[in-house]
Amino acid sequence: MTDRAQNAPQSPDHLADAAAEPERRLVLRTAGLGGGLVAAALLTGCGSSGSSGSSGSSAGAGSSAGAAASGGSGAGASTGGSAGAAAGIPTSKVPVGSGVIDADLKAVVTQPTAGSFKAFSNICTHQGCPVTQVQGEKIMCPCHGSEFSIKDGSVLQGPASKPLPAKTATVQGSTIVIS
Repeated sequence: MTDRAQNAPQSPDHLADAAAEPERRLVLRTAGLGGGLVAAALLTGCGSSGSSGSSGSSAGAGSSAGAAASGGSGAGASTGGSAGAAAGIPTSKVPVGSGVIDADLKAVVTQPTAGSFKAFSNICTHQGCPVTQVQGEKIMCPCHGSEFSIKDGSVLQGPASKPLPAKTATVQGSTIVIS
């Protein structure tokens, strides 16, 4: 450009374009950030508490009571959490020979035999997916099919190779308190 072109008065259209440039940059920057957040969310995979995994018959980790299949001597259910002063699960909600999952407490509470309550982490030791279902005497992970015992959290079927970590289950009145 010549000196004359650089110093020439600019048209109103040109001024409008120059004023829009910072706004355009902001839009592009925001869109790029939003796209990055979406990509990060998609890459979290197993760690997402809302994922339903690959099993069509599993209940979601945050499902309400009764969402899991019921039948026979105690298919378990997921509970959506607890309300009230003590963070726990009513003893009446845990079937004998099965168990329930409480996503808010991050625990699986089981009753292998009448009056004997156990608690385990609800996070699968294989790749960190939340377990979502208790069927009879099996705690099941929907992500890759691992199964754990309601008696001691031990692995019944891989690919997990380590048991579910135990938690403390204490009965206080008619509530099982998890710590």
